[in-house]
Amino acid sequence: MKHHSKRYEACFKSFNRLKHYPLSEAIQLLSQFAKTKFDETVSLDFQLGIRPDQSNELVRGTVALPHGTGKKVRVLCFVKGEAQKAASDAQADYVGADDLINKINGGWLEFDAIVAHPDMMRDISKLGKVLGPRGLMPSPKTGTVTADVAKAIREIKAGRVEFKSDKTGGLHVRCGKRSFTSAALFENAKIAVKAIVDAKPQSSKGDFIRRAYLAASGSPGIRLKSAAMGVYEN
Repeated sequence: MKHHSKRYEACFKSFNRLKHYPLSEAIQLLSQFAKTKFDETVSLDFQLGIRPDQSNELVRGTVALPHGTGKKVRVLCFVKGEAQKAASDAQADYVGADDLINKINGGWLEFDAIVAHPDMMRDISKLGKVLGPRGLMPSPKTGTVTADVAKAIREIKAGRVEFKSDKTGGLHVRCGKRSFTSAALFENAKIAVKAIVDAKPQSSKGDFIRRAYLAASGSPGIRLKSAAMGVYEN
């Protein structure tokens, strides 16, 4: 049985765990929780009404958060030739081709996101077993495989995040830090929720968002009203 800290237990008892809160109210509740010694990451956690074993019902996409994530994102760019300078100018942390592939094959994973030029994908495919399970494999669907690597790098650095449903139909997307103002968290979260709702597969029937929570990494989750009830309206 997992034992939580006294701070966590106090937060847990400070709100009605059975109530479904509007997004703005949930953010205000979260701001009143006692803080941890670190700046907690705030995320939205969903249970989706999809069939996760059906490939046409997987939910995947990106969303640009207006206030960023509060986290410094280390971006690796797979690119050759003259485009390497454009990637470096866009502030990619690591730029290369076969050298980086060999480094990753050797166990190095000191980066948070990957952007790749389409010409590199055949070579990068050999890293599928390493990058895939970690959610790091670049994809045209999320804009991380593109000829304009500089644009993709700048967007990721500015606060673009990826989201992807898992094998249980769950989906998690970070939307900021506890140190953000309530207004900034609300704007980020509102846009993130809308992106998830807009990504509903056409083949998905019934309630798309079955459950939704707002949570900080060291605090209990606060249950949100469903999208149909206006989760991002106030």
